[in-house]
Amino acid sequence: VQLQASGGGLVQAGGSLRLSCAAFGGTFSRYNMAWFRQSPGKEREFVAVILWGDDSTYYADSVKGRFTISRDNAKKTVYLQMNDLKPEDTALYYCAGDSSWSPHFRGIEYGYWGQGTLVTVSS
Repeated sequence: VQLQASGGGLVQAGGSLRLSCAAFGGTFSRYNMAWFRQSPGKEREFVAVILWGDDSTYYADSVKGRFTISRDNAKKTVYLQMNDLKPEDTALYYCAGDSSWSPHFRGIEYGYWGQGTLVTVSS
């Protein structure tokens, strides 16, 4: 499956953005879909994941209550709604897919990656 992320941009602190990740090929409805992010000089970090089947969601503590991950299987798209953005949310955001039965929180466990979309939050 190929993944294409979009929706990044420049926003002021406190603002909102919605990222999208469209899947091409594969059986999207059978993939856990996740978002990761990487800031300059930092390692890639887990942001959120939504499981296939029951749509269970898991979030990093740093974004819990501000970000919401969702999916539309008919459109083969996963979304990340980001509210109350902070300068520390500035990063390149990647979507990733995994066909396992359980949630994974490490990037190495994902076999499919999008190209990344840049989010910049100004103070």
